[in-house]
Amino acid sequence: MPSPAPLKAVLFDRDDTLAYTDPAVYREAAQWVAARYGVGAQEAGRVLAGLWQEQADAWWDLRSLSDEEAFWERYGTELSTRLGLGPDAAPELLGAFPYERYMKPVAGTREVLEELRGRGLKIGVLSNTLPSIDRTLEAVGLSDLVDVALATCTLGVHKPEPRAFTLAAEALGVEPEEVLFVDDRPENVEAARALGMRSVLIDLEGANPKAIHHPRDVLELAGF
Repeated sequence: MPSPAPLKAVLFDRDDTLAYTDPAVYREAAQWVAARYGVGAQEAGRVLAGLWQEQADAWWDLRSLSDEEAFWERYGTELSTRLGLGPDAAPELLGAFPYERYMKPVAGTREVLEELRGRGLKIGVLSNTLPSIDRTLEAVGLSDLVDVALATCTLGVHKPEPRAFTLAAEALGVEPEEVLFVDDRPENVEAARALGMRSVLIDLEGANPKAIHHPRDVLELAGF
């Protein structure tokens, strides 16, 4: 029986893997809107959360940063309208609380990536997200430890489509069999595994006994 290929890279999802959306920021944003514009904080919070939920897939076909800029312009106009504000409020609304401000790194993740890099492994991020993935990774303090960051919007294929994983491996300069892939969605883990990647499910809530529960658990899987 042939030996497994040596591990050369770890490929992570971003959301609910390396970073998460902090509900406290929604409350902070709602309070800011209330103080700035006189809109009730509860109503502002409802509008902020509700519009993003409605737009959850509206960015799926974006392909470039200019596409994303146009998306946010439309989003800001709709947000200001629902809050009962004039369209001139849109730039200030999005400028005060841009998309990446809602994200926080999972505690201890930076140390994990430093350890992986220190052992000679490449670090990649493959996320079903908007083109501005570099900016979001910088916002959570991880960008300098990531060799390749890919937003599937810019690839034109989204996980769990096989091509998304093969493009990530190519960008890292390794074969799929040389990659450990970590994601919070079972369908993505299964798709990567079918291509030969060593794949593991992560559950930051700790509810799934078959999953790992923190990025630090990757160190053991990587043989450290």
